[in-house]
Amino acid sequence: MPAVTIDFLIVGYAVAHVATMKNGNLKMQAFNADVQNRILALVKAILEQNSIVVEVRPESRLVDVGLTSMDMVNLMLSVEAEFDFTIPQSEITPENFQSVATLQRMIVNQLQPEAAA
Repeated sequence: MPAVTIDFLIVGYAVAHVATMKNGNLKMQAFNADVQNRILALVKAILEQNSIVVEVRPESRLVDVGLTSMDMVNLMLSVEAEFDFTIPQSEITPENFQSVATLQRMIVNQLQPEAAA
């Protein structure tokens, strides 16, 4: 009879563990979507200031949609203000500022310990 109890406890633990993992995954997906939406809003605001009307997608190259080097500096400062963190010098690279998607990856990686908590 104890074997049944142990099996039930193991199965119960596994179900609870899977539910916790799914919940954590859903939270991370929501966090990623929030980060992406906030970056898109920042990029669109900069474009609007420059009187540029263009569709911006996560994969769109930021220079191709109209951002200049000065706009990139403005975007960097806006990202720091929006997400309340300082981008490490090592992360201020052309690769990280190619698109909304690359910026999103960098920001999520920087904020991940906080997001997991």
